[in-house]
Amino acid sequence: MGRPLPAVLRPTLVRHAALAVLAALALYVLTNVLGAYRDLQMAQAAYFACAAVGLTVLTGLSGQISLGQGAFMAIGAYTTALLINGWHWPLAAALFASALVSAAAGLFVGAAAARLRGPYLAGATLALAVGLPELASYGPLTKHLGAQNGMSISPAPPPLSLGETFPLERWQAWIACGATVITMFLLANLTRSRFGRTFRAVRDDEIAASLAGIHVARTQVLAFVVAAACGGLGGGLLAFVTTLAAPGAFTITLSLQLVSAIILGGLGSLAGAIWGSLILVLVPSWASDVAQSAHLSHNVESNLPLAIYGLVLVVVMLAFPAGVQGGLRALFGPILAHARRSQ
Repeated sequence: MGRPLPAVLRPTLVRHAALAVLAALALYVLTNVLGAYRDLQMAQAAYFACAAVGLTVLTGLSGQISLGQGAFMAIGAYTTALLINGWHWPLAAALFASALVSAAAGLFVGAAAARLRGPYLAGATLALAVGLPELASYGPLTKHLGAQNGMSISPAPPPLSLGETFPLERWQAWIACGATVITMFLLANLTRSRFGRTFRAVRDDEIAASLAGIHVARTQVLAFVVAAACGGLGGGLLAFVTTLAAPGAFTITLSLQLVSAIILGGLGSLAGAIWGSLILVLVPSWASDVAQSAHLSHNVESNLPLAIYGLVLVVVMLAFPAGVQGGLRALFGPILAHARRSQ
């Protein structure tokens, strides 16, 4: 028998690396073609996607219901703001540290949540999402975290090598999309490794997984750590793009939006988290444009976007019961399979 191939030569890793490079090139072209507003929307979709793919690992692959991903985004955002404002860290280092701090918080929460199941776990993470952002208004922390007004941050502008007139929105889109592509690459390899297999085994049947020698609690805590790290990175990117870390950005609505994103995109699919994040950003914007162009009364115009958004979500769920990615797989899967057989 020959020696096994090095990790860098394994087909799965090479395929994921090629897809990551293609995605980066496509995003680069899009940011140069689209205007500033669309670049900003791409940046928003990117930080949502970064948090959503972590939640996909936790809920879709590990089977743990969490309504607290917004809390880990808050930890990442405030960590980024503190490191940039107080310690003048470079952006890349601040984002990396935000992911690490959030991962440490995920380790603590995951260890506590490993004993909970179903609605009890959902309730505990819901309490986390509601309570943790409000710590910014707690007496001793108000001076450091800015209370309800939050913390404004001023990250470094685009490098001068890009030109003095280089759009800030494009730079933000590059940073946010680049971080998300790297996160997707790492998670795609993680989910294809033995860790991904243990996640799915625990999700499908905890007793059978335990009998097979899998440490169930440790696996569940690891999933929480991964999800929290992704949420922290997404929160750091949010603070970078919006230049603000404030409690109002991390309400329970944010956590529920992330849950809806992974369900609409396709539960358990990393690509589905991307589709769901695009829905979160593009559909409300489109609904607002439709409402404004209808020239209706103020009350109707202010509530119509929410109604349109809800209608679109219902239509997507009815048209694609397995999510957008599941629908695409059902549509194009047979075509690809036929193409492989004909080769």
